[in-house]
Amino acid sequence: MRAVIQRVSEASVTVAGQVVGQIGRGLLVLLGVGHADGPGEAQQLAAKIAAMRIFPDDDGRFNRSVLDVGGAVLVVSQFTLYADTRRGRRPGFSDAAPPELAAPLVDTFADALRAQGLEVALGRFGAHMQVALVNDGPVTIMLDTATSREARSLH
Repeated sequence: MRAVIQRVSEASVTVAGQVVGQIGRGLLVLLGVGHADGPGEAQQLAAKIAAMRIFPDDDGRFNRSVLDVGGAVLVVSQFTLYADTRRGRRPGFSDAAPPELAAPLVDTFADALRAQGLEVALGRFGAHMQVALVNDGPVTIMLDTATSREARSLH
């Protein structure tokens, strides 16, 4: 799984003119699912994101998690995080999981965040979405569970 995490003061997703998900302070998570991903990766990534200390403490240091600050999470599925741009000018997306695999894993990821005690809003899987956000900081972090698996196998 790949995730782009943005610390936000607010974020929303609109589909066909209707807001389908919105949060105040918290995290916007753009989530891509690859072929090799399963429920374990979804749960591991959710636990990591829930505990990631990217909110400032009283001294302005990154010492608080979204849980610590009482924030929420907006999860937006985004297969384009698996774009292959090595050849040509048109990205390929063959590394992204097909919808029948990806959709349930996005739900598993959201449920794992909820199990951590977080309020979670979702985009609409497979829909054309407009995502609006106010990036706070700005703070943007990329995570890739495949890279983590590869790094662990090297040690």
